[in-house]
Amino acid sequence: MTLALIRSVLRRSSGHFAPSGASNYRCARGFSAEVAPERKVAILGAAGGIGQPLSLLMKLNPLVSRLALYDIAGTRGVAADVSHINTRSEVKGYEADEQLGEALEGSDVVIIPAGVPRKPGMTRDDLFKINAGIVKTLCEAIAKFCPNALVNMISNPVNSTVPIAAEVFKIKGVYDPRRLFGVTTLDVVRAKTFYAGKSAANVAEAIVPVVGGHAGITILPLFSQATPKANLSDEDIQALTKRTQDGGTEVVEAKAGKGSATLSMAYAGALFADACLKGLNGVPDVVECSFVESNITELPFFASKVRLGKNGVEEVLGLGSLSEYEQQGLEALKAELNSSIDKGIAFVQGSN
Repeated sequence: MTLALIRSVLRRSSGHFAPSGASNYRCARGFSAEVAPERKVAILGAAGGIGQPLSLLMKLNPLVSRLALYDIAGTRGVAADVSHINTRSEVKGYEADEQLGEALEGSDVVIIPAGVPRKPGMTRDDLFKINAGIVKTLCEAIAKFCPNALVNMISNPVNSTVPIAAEVFKIKGVYDPRRLFGVTTLDVVRAKTFYAGKSAANVAEAIVPVVGGHAGITILPLFSQATPKANLSDEDIQALTKRTQDGGTEVVEAKAGKGSATLSMAYAGALFADACLKGLNGVPDVVECSFVESNITELPFFASKVRLGKNGVEEVLGLGSLSEYEQQGLEALKAELNSSIDKGIAFVQGSN
């Protein structure tokens, strides 16, 4: 795949929820390296299974001028490797706690895939026990060294790690809900792929909003709002919903204990970071689904379509019209999602 093709994929794939005119504008007028503002992106967990392909994809993004790669070990090799790619961004690798601050200073976007991946039989709740402390430590450093950065949380369980980040930032006095995102883009990517496969639609044109959270039944794809429209049966919709919800487990089981959804997650993470950069740079009508502070339900955090801009979230968009099946799914997910949110908040409050 050529560099031009990869860049084209990034441009086409982001912003699929925006009005068609704005989407065409972005495809035709993606910022070139010559006119884009200087933007620093930091990846925390860059030597891991998600971090390495994500580092590659962000190196290919012409909106990035500086790319800081951080992990507890192994980052120098990753940085040396991707730095040889002849694209705009300058790459530096950072390792260990003492270099975390330098990696973060001046960052416009911080992407966090750090932590352990899921293994067979492991739930996202199991991950919490390990990843919660990692996320808390990283967010304390973000609060100190780049409090105004847009934070893209990939580390699972996102339903809990985003509330952890919010609580840390509140304690440090730097919380801005417009700048904190749970990356749920992989749910959208899967829903589009599965929907297109079932409906025989062009996958590049498929649009499927996904709301709720980022684990199991909290993932609610809104196939009633999908385009192009397809005459799918109730059974088809239920099967597509279930597969989207279990997409991560499908990959974990297929890899037979040797990994999780690293490559597709890196792709999804790169798409969302690209959308954030476009918003920062003033591209109009950039709309993506993300898990953010929200008041569209009674829950304090919720994934839905959000409009991105120069300060992060410009607007949290409503759910729109739901089918009866989706309305039932919405009500069914609330208890589990609320419990995960509370767990993240309690973790920070109990450790301070």
